[in-house]
Amino acid sequence: MEEPVSTDALPEVTTPSLAFAASIIAVGNIASRALGLARETVIAYFFGASGLVSAFQAASTIPTMIYDLLVGGMLSAALVPAFSDYARPGRRRELGQAAGAVFAALGLLVAGLVLLVEVLAGPVARLVAGGLPPHLLAVTEQLLRLMTPAVWFLAMAGVMTALLYALQRFTFPAFAAAVYNLGIIAAAVALASRLGIHALAVGVLLGSVLQLSLQWYDLRRAQPGIRLNLRHPVLPRVWRLYLPILLGLVISQVQVIIDRRLASGTGEQSLAWMRGATTLIQLPHGLIAVAISMAALPSLAQFFAAEDERAFRQVLGRGLRTVLMLSVPATVGLWALGTPIVQLIFQRGAFMPSDTEAVVAALNLYLLGLVPASVDWLLNYTFYARNNTLTPALVGVASVLIYLAVALALVGRYGYLGLVLADSAKHTGHVLIMWVLLRRRLGDLSDLQGTATLARTLAAAGVMGLAVALLARGLGRVLPAGFEGNLVIVVVSTAAGALIYAALAARLGVEEVALMADRWLRRLRRGVPRRRN
Repeated sequence: MEEPVSTDALPEVTTPSLAFAASIIAVGNIASRALGLARETVIAYFFGASGLVSAFQAASTIPTMIYDLLVGGMLSAALVPAFSDYARPGRRRELGQAAGAVFAALGLLVAGLVLLVEVLAGPVARLVAGGLPPHLLAVTEQLLRLMTPAVWFLAMAGVMTALLYALQRFTFPAFAAAVYNLGIIAAAVALASRLGIHALAVGVLLGSVLQLSLQWYDLRRAQPGIRLNLRHPVLPRVWRLYLPILLGLVISQVQVIIDRRLASGTGEQSLAWMRGATTLIQLPHGLIAVAISMAALPSLAQFFAAEDERAFRQVLGRGLRTVLMLSVPATVGLWALGTPIVQLIFQRGAFMPSDTEAVVAALNLYLLGLVPASVDWLLNYTFYARNNTLTPALVGVASVLIYLAVALALVGRYGYLGLVLADSAKHTGHVLIMWVLLRRRLGDLSDLQGTATLARTLAAAGVMGLAVALLARGLGRVLPAGFEGNLVIVVVSTAAGALIYAALAARLGVEEVALMADRWLRRLRRGVPRRRN
């Protein structure tokens, strides 16, 4: 503002309710990311990878930053734990007052920030997009003024999400992001011919209102009895929980601003190309790393609180091996099929073949950081489960310094690709530091079997990648160019690659492949009716 496979891949330590909740969140995440791809396809169709898209990307940085700083990280680190305490049967009457205090305080704070951005839209636009030509800089300022009010609606929706999670109501929050993307798509299709790039800003507003409305509908049914109160003790508690996360996010957002500013100086299309590649990277990252980490977090926290170190390491090891088992082939598969995938999703309308080449070049460099970023997400959650939010925040500062060192060294020579490589270096540096610190806290980590799993998955994925690349090239020679041909190439090559990888990984002794296959077979058997004699 994630896939049932993640919960299956973890040991039988989670309760059915947790597994069910993770499955709902996964389905919602899949829907959101599918609509996110559709959103990017629509944007590419109407506006290509033009400077106008770069202006939109730059303008959207500020609303996204405000949301991430004030709501995004706070939701899982502070709001859900605090609201869950008040949601217990003995304190349920206090829940509405606690929620009302957060609504009031956050609502006033975000409203003030929205007003400030509206007044300072010109300087803020120059801060994030000063490298763009003057006419695009003016468009950035206009888009910023249009989009920033959406932050208030998104912030209120975020608090509602935390409150609904505390009430064990997962369905509506899970699909909130999907509704947001749907609003942008609808506005772009309906208004692009009249408003141009400004239709996307209208879509952001529409999506934020739809997201808030969806959450409010479910919250009214839950009837928590919300009462506005700015003096409730929940406010200092939330602040104490969130402060370490906030400090880390501030540093991270500074890096985002620098990244946007540097990218805007490498060409007016650079941000648009980076946006397309990032969209493709975020899909496997969200469905693999985020889903598995979120599914593992409750059990990790539970076993740490119970001082059951053996069970804690069991869950961590299973999560680590599953992340590697899925993220490594996803990385290789995206590398082998990068061009047909980009052509399938983006190349139509104003999106030219030269844009495809630029996006694929960025994608290949982003892929260097996909596995490190996926493992790193689980390691961050491992520290959170041990009530340590400060260490990941400090390591985040170090990773930003790594990014700056690489970016400043390469941007002059390689342009936007130097920034992409710096991003991958940042993720790699972060995960290496986190791994060293985790070893200091947990001791020898060989029982997690991460190194052995990485070697086996790399071997299986390497063979798979070569086979998929050859198959895609062969199909490309006999199939017609265009959407239909690319669709067949991507679907057939992906299916063949999945079968090849699964067979090789099982042959090489990747335990999680066998476990997942066994789970799926058992579910299929339960779904087949038995014959009666």
